[in-house]
Amino acid sequence: MTRIGIIIGSTRPGRKGEAVAQWVHKLATQRGDATYEVVDLADFALPHLDEPVPAAMGSDYANDHTKRWAEAVASYDGFVFVTPEYNHGTTGVLKNAIDFLYHEWKNKSAGFVGYGLVGATRAVEHLRLVVAELHIADVRDQVALSMFTDFDANGNLTPGDHHAPTLTKLLDQVVTWGQALAPLRAK
Repeated sequence: MTRIGIIIGSTRPGRKGEAVAQWVHKLATQRGDATYEVVDLADFALPHLDEPVPAAMGSDYANDHTKRWAEAVASYDGFVFVTPEYNHGTTGVLKNAIDFLYHEWKNKSAGFVGYGLVGATRAVEHLRLVVAELHIADVRDQVALSMFTDFDANGNLTPGDHHAPTLTKLLDQVVTWGQALAPLRAK
């Protein structure tokens, strides 16, 4: 069965990403078309990129944390990146985690769920440029959660009903593209 990783793109204390990822996971697992798992970057504790050889040069990683991260990423057919927006871009920790690897990302699919003052739209545009370099097929539809309308006064996630259909389209595409790209990954 197709496996989709829902990557929490923040490790910041008090982050909203965990709640957003759990919301995505809850809706996704009701579908039955793939296996969906939350992947928390906090569980990997990746240091600032410390591999001596660029990942594009091969997968002979020097560090155990990289090998563990590579194994996790390699096990998925596609991803949903959950990202906040910091200074008009994605988080340093997510960009760092992406940069650790190359071949493990290749020929997979990705969708984006952003949250922030303007739904993390600029962070998602930043990520689209990054994943294109890694041969990841990103899908057009994205969920943009606003801190003004999709979180309550206490900061709890309360997404508007209009986000579910968009998330459904996003997941439809991520799963379909993840399956379609399988022959390229097999080479």
